[in-house]
Amino acid sequence: MEMEYRRLGRSGLKVSVLSFGSWVTFGPQLAGSLAEECLAAAYEAGVNFFDNAEAYAGGESERIMGEAIAKLGWPRHSYVVSTKLFWGLHNAPNMRNTLNRKYLLQAIDGSLERFGLDFVDLVYCHRPDPETPVEETVWAMSDIVSSGKALYWGTSEWSAQALQEAYDVAQRHHLHKPVVEQPQYNLLWRDRVEKEYAPLYDSMGLGLTIWSPLASGLLTGKYLDGVPEGSRATLPGYEWLRNLLTDPERNEKVRQLKAVADELGCTLAQLAIAWCTRNPRVSTVITGASRVEQVRENLTALDVAPMLTGDVLARIDAAAS
Repeated sequence: MEMEYRRLGRSGLKVSVLSFGSWVTFGPQLAGSLAEECLAAAYEAGVNFFDNAEAYAGGESERIMGEAIAKLGWPRHSYVVSTKLFWGLHNAPNMRNTLNRKYLLQAIDGSLERFGLDFVDLVYCHRPDPETPVEETVWAMSDIVSSGKALYWGTSEWSAQALQEAYDVAQRHHLHKPVVEQPQYNLLWRDRVEKEYAPLYDSMGLGLTIWSPLASGLLTGKYLDGVPEGSRATLPGYEWLRNLLTDPERNEKVRQLKAVADELGCTLAQLAIAWCTRNPRVSTVITGASRVEQVRENLTALDVAPMLTGDVLARIDAAAS
């Protein structure tokens, strides 16, 4: 199981094709030695990109990850770490759901303090902000990069039109351009990555760090017979997820995909993650885990990817469409 490293779009930065993210698990389900164990298992397998965000567990996720990395003693040159800014942590004007200059320049300092780092490698605008001019946001993000507090910047879940606008502003003013977008992408959510962004890969050199390769757990198959106790869909605040995970039409697709995985002798999760890596536009697939065993299972998707021949991919397409 050899880790592959891909360039982040047209940038020179290389990230492991499978990466480790802390959404949902760090904080509510994972802290201390368990977080260390999961990070260590990923790192030992060649993972070099670790994804985070200010809003995850209200800032605790960054703190947990930062403390774990410090305890593990990884040299700073050996890993790539990200954060994402938008939702904010303070109930005050200018500090919630914004990408204005005041918020961004203060938020990056807060993130670095929680991580215990001098800089992050990637900083994302976690969502678009219709109330702040794109020009203001692009200048602020570029200034964060110029200050050395982040090395590259990008976006998450922006429309192709907004991405183009941001890129054009940066180009016009000779600012640091956005190099990466972080959209949801999996067997059941494909349009944005495969259609909407299609013109941008060559024109902007856009890289992708994709999240939710398992469609919030739907593509593990564990919801085929309802919602098991203790799963993510039972967590308070995740009621929206329960409806998604119990949708009969989607579960029928999952059932058909599971048949393909069974034939290949892998889990449905491994099949779904491996499928995401087969898209050459995807720089890295962000995986999450709340147990070391899950980290290892996810990483075994590297062995499954070569099994996805043209015929198998056609069958997967038929099942998922």
